[in-house]
Amino acid sequence: MPAPPTSRWPPRRVDALVTVVVVALGVVDSWVKPSAGLLTGLPTPVIAVCAAAVGVTLWWRRRWPHLVANFVIVMHVVSFTPVALAAAMYTVGSLDRRLKVLLAYGVAGFVAGLAGLRGGLPDAGVREAGYSLAAIVGPLAVGYAVGVRRDLTLAVQARVTDLERENHLLDERARAEERAEIAREMHDVVGHRVSNMVLAAGALEVGPAAGAPEAVRTAELIRSDGRQALEELREILGVLAPARAAAEEPTAASEPEAAPLSELVAHARERGQQVELLVNGYPETLPLPVQRALHRIVRESLTNAAKHAPGAAVRVEVDCRADGVHLDVANTAPTRPPSDDLPSGGHGVVGLTERVTLLGGTLTAGPHDGGFLVSAVIPHRRGAP
Repeated sequence: MPAPPTSRWPPRRVDALVTVVVVALGVVDSWVKPSAGLLTGLPTPVIAVCAAAVGVTLWWRRRWPHLVANFVIVMHVVSFTPVALAAAMYTVGSLDRRLKVLLAYGVAGFVAGLAGLRGGLPDAGVREAGYSLAAIVGPLAVGYAVGVRRDLTLAVQARVTDLERENHLLDERARAEERAEIAREMHDVVGHRVSNMVLAAGALEVGPAAGAPEAVRTAELIRSDGRQALEELREILGVLAPARAAAEEPTAASEPEAAPLSELVAHARERGQQVELLVNGYPETLPLPVQRALHRIVRESLTNAAKHAPGAAVRVEVDCRADGVHLDVANTAPTRPPSDDLPSGGHGVVGLTERVTLLGGTLTAGPHDGGFLVSAVIPHRRGAP
């Protein structure tokens, strides 16, 4: 099995360099080495060609380390190629962790080294045997140490990756718990207050002032806004705490439908705003997510106009085209200063932009002709669920 690279050089480039160096040293060594194994006595060019051929086999030392090592051991007896044998032993030591296999290669290499020496030096003694043993055991030990170090490095890297993944999962879990905590606080605080507002509006409708048309209309507006706020709060809870929302098992029928834009405009007019609605096409036939996006954009724009541009005239234009629905909500300059009593979260346009982006559309908002313009383009497939 090929080992991962231990340097910045590609493995095949390292193999090419090792092969060239071993071939060159084998050829040069043919003229200076004391023994040529079983080929001793033959012309030097023949011995050089044989040594070069043995060195070329190191090109495949990573793919077939044992096969190459066995071949080099046999050829070491024939032509005595110590450099090629050392390179082959190093490769086996760096790729194989079985001590029995490494011991067998050490013994086989030592025997081959002695046989190669005695083929050219019949009187080779203990000193030559020691050199042969060092040339075999040394590369094996160094290769084994390099391989162990590489394995430890890979193990440490894998552990670091696992720890990073675990930390990421812990962070995600902490965020989920934080979102759930926020959802619980919103439900306990905001839901309680809005529920009391709806109940108070219902009591106002049947109270002593129930006969006054203005009181009835105001109470109905408060109750309608309160119900809508509770529905939106439920949607937010579904985003912040999915498990909690799933536990409530909402049905498709309980999902808040997108109210017609005419109702939003009528509601705004009852609050005293000057609103003009121009519709080209049939928005009610658009897919429900697109209808909801239109509903949110128009409602947020009307609310912002009421907060920041009191007395301004608002113009809502909806154009249902083949490529998508185009929406423009523009208001003129305010006729009186805005009130500081109305709170503002400052994230309405950001939320609308994210909603439109999820639908594949675009939304822009900014000053326009002394007032403010919100423009959105949302693609659709008419009749899609």
